[in-house]
Amino acid sequence: MKRAALIGAAAVALVAMGAAAPAVAHNYLTASNPVAGETLTELPAEFFVTTNDALLDLGGDGSGFGIEVIDADGLYYGDGCVTVGGSTMSTVPAIGEAGEYTFVYQFVSADGHTVSDEFAFTWAPTGEFDVAEGSATQPDCDGTLAREDAVQESADESAEAAAVDLGPVLWIGGAAVAVIVAVGAALLLTRRRS
Repeated sequence: MKRAALIGAAAVALVAMGAAAPAVAHNYLTASNPVAGETLTELPAEFFVTTNDALLDLGGDGSGFGIEVIDADGLYYGDGCVTVGGSTMSTVPAIGEAGEYTFVYQFVSADGHTVSDEFAFTWAPTGEFDVAEGSATQPDCDGTLAREDAVQESADESAEAAAVDLGPVLWIGGAAVAVIVAVGAALLLTRRRS
């Protein structure tokens, strides 16, 4: 009877330890406009990316975030400015003539890691629209974004924000080890008495 109680106590301690460990995972795409492989026939109100969790915009200025629309000739469309709010980032849409395009995005995940991806879509307008002028250089939000510096700075800030205070983790781990040792000792004593 005592053995079952001790084993039960050890199991509860192990489950409690598992529940105390933080879950860490990268955000992932849940919605976008355009959608991968889609044929757009009308220019939407915005190009956007939505993820499963809040985005980590520590500076509040979109550093480390980006949405780019690139045509088959490698020309960029849009100004490079991105608005970040909750789990969504967006930009004002701009696009050139009908054809194949690549949609590239980058964001800072809730866990502090930078996530980026790209996909193809087709632009086949059915009505009138303002043809944007493409640029051979990557857009920089009117000079406010130094992409490489911003991404590195955002990654550094994110790493600091995501750093775990090991004090409580070590105390919990030490307590768990102590419980396991106590249960083991109690089981040994119970066996010797039997």
